[in-house]
Amino acid sequence: MASIFTKIVNGELPCYKIAETEHFLAFLDANPNARGHTLCIPKKETDNIFDLDEKHYTELMRFSRTIALAIAKAIPCKRVGMSVIGLEVPHVHVHLIPLNHMEDARFMTKVALSPETLRATAKAIQDEL
Repeated sequence: MASIFTKIVNGELPCYKIAETEHFLAFLDANPNARGHTLCIPKKETDNIFDLDEKHYTELMRFSRTIALAIAKAIPCKRVGMSVIGLEVPHVHVHLIPLNHMEDARFMTKVALSPETLRATAKAIQDEL
């Protein structure tokens, strides 16, 4: 069965897309820790980040860095944190989270954002790419 992220890649589910390449996709997290919380995924469904071959692992990190730099310009924050956990969805995903406090990285508190705010956030990040 395809993961929720594969369904997003295939256009079966909507997302607030930030960027896309032949092999990777970045989009806003649907249940964000903070405004601008973005997920970077490989389009090819792979469960564990360390199962990616070295080339795609390195390219995912490079892609994620590009997105993180754009987030840092678009969203007021002290820094952009990165986390790879992978327990909720069996598809590699890099969390890029605008951080102002340690709690922002703990996945304990979530923010509710309107569709308008999500669209504006995605555009603000895209404009910095």
